[in-house]
Amino acid sequence: MAGEYPNYSPETIDTAWMAIREWMAPRILGLEFGDPKLVHEELTRDFRGHNMAKAAVEMGSWALAATKEDQSLANLLGGTRKSIATGISIGIQPDPSTLAAKAREALESGYRKIKLKVKPGSDIEYVAAVREALGPKAPLMVDANNAYTMDDFDRLAQLDAFDLIMIEQPLAWDDVVQHAKLQKQLKTPICLDESITCVERARDMIQLGSGRIINIKPGRVGGFAQSIAIHDLCAQYGVPTWCGGMLESGIGRSYNVALASLPNFTLPGDVSPSARYWERDVVTPEWTMDSSGMVSVPRDKPGLGVDVDVDRIDNLTVRSETIPS
Repeated sequence: MAGEYPNYSPETIDTAWMAIREWMAPRILGLEFGDPKLVHEELTRDFRGHNMAKAAVEMGSWALAATKEDQSLANLLGGTRKSIATGISIGIQPDPSTLAAKAREALESGYRKIKLKVKPGSDIEYVAAVREALGPKAPLMVDANNAYTMDDFDRLAQLDAFDLIMIEQPLAWDDVVQHAKLQKQLKTPICLDESITCVERARDMIQLGSGRIINIKPGRVGGFAQSIAIHDLCAQYGVPTWCGGMLESGIGRSYNVALASLPNFTLPGDVSPSARYWERDVVTPEWTMDSSGMVSVPRDKPGLGVDVDVDRIDNLTVRSETIPS
């Protein structure tokens, strides 16, 4: 799990909590904000980094504002969809046949996009097996999680043969220059993920031609204000976006579903149902997907659109802390 979701190590979580406790909470406690967008401005004023921690505080303010205004979070963000298409992410498997079997199961379950994790040595043969097993129409993409370098350009070009939706983040996590060189050699669109940490990096990608698709993860970019800004910029330039996942609980899933209801999220997002990850989620109702791979957007209930199971969270809690106002 650590390799697929590197932001969830205990050390990272402790660092984020320290940032909230020591630096962010003191900035906003006791202040009044007429618009949740202003929270982002306050958190980023003369303060670099810690985007995950900023997102936790800023996104919570959006949910509070939606509840206070008696409207759904999706509506407050500007969402327009009643349901969103769902994709699935399949980790690297021990052999091509195992990967093909898991991909077939996902397709038969209704998922609208099947993401295959790849790395050197677990790529061409593996993707070929899935494409052969599922046929030419199956909606496949690959995610490299920064596993390749400039020396692998010829190898990555072989992926063009499989008619993929995209190749996600093949090169370094903070790069846009080498991705631009690679994109010129590929017919398959590159999607940037880790490289897009703010709207300025998204603009760099568009101007340099570093990719043709962006995966927007609100936690990665510091919250909803930046997510919406990136979404709007991409819509202006005709760049498709989709909402990535990071092993969220049902609470985090609520935020992603609301964001993914915005109009330029035109590709299926990583918003798998609760049962894919959790024996029992911390919200009711739990998130589900229908047989056609769609997740409903709760637009008729204020706030998150689901009820938080406070008793379950209390039972699972191993540490708590109160920040004085």
